Order: sequence, then C-alpha cells, then structure tokens
Amino acid sequence: MSDPERYLLQVEKLENSHALHGSESLRKLLRYLARHAIQHPGTSLKEYQIATEEFGRPADFDPAVDSMVRVQAGRLRAKLVEYYANEGAHDPIRIELPKGAYSLTFHLRDELTHLSAKELPNRESSAGPQPVAAHADVPMGWFLAVVGLSTLLLLALAVLFLDRRQTPIASAAVESPAPAALREFWKPFLQGPDEPWVVFSNAAFIGRPETGMRYFNSSQDSHDTIFDHYTGVGEVLAVHSLDLVFSSFHRKLRVKRGSLFSLDDAKNNNLIFVGSPSENLTLREIPGTREFTFFRLESGPRKGDLAVLNVHPQPGEAQHYLASPASSPLTEDYGVIGFVPGLNPTRSVMIMAGITTFGTQAAVEFATGQDTVQQLLSRAPSANDGNLQPFEALLHVRVIKGVPVESELVAVRKLSAP
Repeated sequence: MSDPERYLLQVEKLENSHALHGSESLRKLLRYLARHAIQHPGTSLKEYQIATEEFGRPADFDPAVDSMVRVQAGRLRAKLVEYYANEGAHDPIRIELPKGAYSLTFHLRDELTHLSAKELPNRESSAGPQPVAAHADVPMGWFLAVVGLSTLLLLALAVLFLDRRQTPIASAAVESPAPAALREFWKPFLQGPDEPWVVFSNAAFIGRPETGMRYFNSSQDSHDTIFDHYTGVGEVLAVHSLDLVFSSFHRKLRVKRGSLFSLDDAKNNNLIFVGSPSENLTLREIPGTREFTFFRLESGPRKGDLAVLNVHPQPGEAQHYLASPASSPLTEDYGVIGFVPGLNPTRSVMIMAGITTFGTQAAVEFATGQDTVQQLLSRAPSANDGNLQPFEALLHVRVIKGVPVESELVAVRKLSAP
C-alpha cells in the first residue's frame, strides 16, 4: 500500500472518531486539507481559497473581516491533539495541522517521515508524563484527574496563572459570529459591560505530585498542608470550550478557581460554575441546583460514592443516578446543567457539573454545542419575550478511555420561584 493510500485511511479513521463526532464542518475541512496535502505536498492553502472553495463563501470574502477559516482550523487543530492523546495514541500515522499554516502533515510513527519535510525539526512527541498514582487508601477515580498529559498540564497552569492575575482569558483568534441557538442560550451572560466569571473546581489535596497525593481529610490533616493547585482534565477542557464560545460572541471570560471565590463575587457578577459541589465547595455557599443535587450514598454497596439525587422523579426516572463503580473502568457518568437564580436577581448563574470530571466536561460541551444547545432550548422554559427561564437538566454520559463521547438529555425541570 502506498503512503497516500495509508494517509487517506488514517483520515477516514479520524473522520469516524469520537473526537470529530457530531462536527461535520471539521470533518469536511479535514478531508479538504488532506486532499491538498497529498496532491500538493509542501504547499499551504490560503484562507480565501479554503473559504470560497470549501465553505461556499462569496467571491468578496475578506479574511480580515470574517475569521471563520481561522476559527475552524483552530478547532480542528485542537481535535487532532485530543484524538492522538486518547483513542489514536497508538495509531501508526499521526496527522498534524501546524500553527501558522493551512497544510496537514503526516508522520509515520516508525519512520518519522511525513509529506512536509520542512516541519520535521519542529515535530514534538505526543507522549507526556504518566499520571501520578493516587494514595492507595483514597478512591481518586471519581472526581479529579491529576493532569497526566503535558499539553493539559500546561493549559491548566495557564488558567491558574490568569486566575492569579485576575485578567481575562485571551482567545487564540477572533471568532466568527456565533450560531443563533448559542447566542439565545447564553444571552443572560452577554448583557452588561462586565465579563462573566468562570469558577472552576479545585479540591484540597495533601502531598505533592512527585511523592503522591490524596484528598484532604479534615479529621486527620492540618490545613497548613493543603495543596489546592490542581483541577480535573474535564474542567480544563470545559474552560477551553467556554472560551471558544464566548470568543464567538466577541466577549471575554474571567477565570477563578473555586478556593479563591468569594460571596462578593456572587453578588456582583454573572457566574458560570464548572465542577460539582463536592469539589467546587463555593457552590455550597450560594443558591444551587434544587431538582438534581449531588449527595453521597450513606448505605448499600456503593456507600460513600457521589450520586445525583432526582428530587422529584417522574414516571420512568430513577431516584438517584451513579457513575460507573470505582472498581471498574469508567464508562458511564451523569452531568447536570442548571440555569439558576443567584444571590443578586440582576445577575445570572449557570452551573455545569458531573459526578466525575468527565461528566463536567460533557455538561459544558453539551451547553456549548450548536445542536445540543438546540435540544436544551426546545425543552427548557422561556418567557413570552423568548428569554431563557431558570431550569435544570440531567445528562447521561457515555465515556470511552477517559473521553465523554455521547451525552443524552435524560430530564429537564422548570424551576419555580424559591
């Protein structure tokens, strides 16, 4: 089999992957760039050419005004990294989209060759350090994953750095106009001059990554030994997804980790909480979800496990929902999306949380995807003027190898006045 044939087979595998599931525009761009790279190796396409030939933009398309191609390329680049960090980690061919160019490169894992030889000196290994093993007496599988891949660690550190400086996240590129469904869903957070705060969960740990870490236990540990600089992989990717969407609104986000959040923040800002109350402890200090709440089982074989309580179960619904047991691979999770009243009635609060970090990621991706947001809007309550009203939604999430690949809307509840 020739190299071009092998490259096309790898492209087809990527098209059918979970990473590109539900994104026909990215699959379309991948196919287009792959054809060009194989037929014209070593050359790069122009934004205008891609926009007019592949995306149907008119002849007067101006890349300086419409950043659609840059946005789509950035999304595809991120999806390629995600794919090879997970389900494609052992594929014999690695496809990359280097920054600053619109030309795919193909790496043969064994031979270290690809179509664009000029990129070879800049090639980076996809392998990162392995996750630090958790302390043996603590079930670490449920909530937070110590960042195991170097790319995610760098992203998490960048978020924390921005948080400490209390400056907005800078988007990688100016986004094209957002779809109407996304703008309608996030409209409450686009009003007013101030950017919303994104508050992400970060649990209290004891120990350090190089020696082993475990959750803080107030009955035996000193507060002086707390190490609270880590969050989950799902939370990191969730913040990234939110940033991309708000960039398409031409709005910035401010980010703060939960341990630094204050009640003054709750009173004076629109808030987006990322992560469950078991880790996002500040959620316990303000009004939270009322229909789908997080609690720990007090008896039975799953005693101590975190679950979602269905406060008012409807026919065919369960009283509570659990993720996969800690003793088996995580293949099932649940997430909650809640647009709830805040302490300040003039401000808005969105809560997106999972039983595990992957449920959190799935909840945010559901609320930032055009098709999935449309599902929410079709079932969530709205006022006569069309504005979104307070609601809570429960998602069932299927997980494969640490990646949420499919989310199903289980139930939606309208919230009455407290």
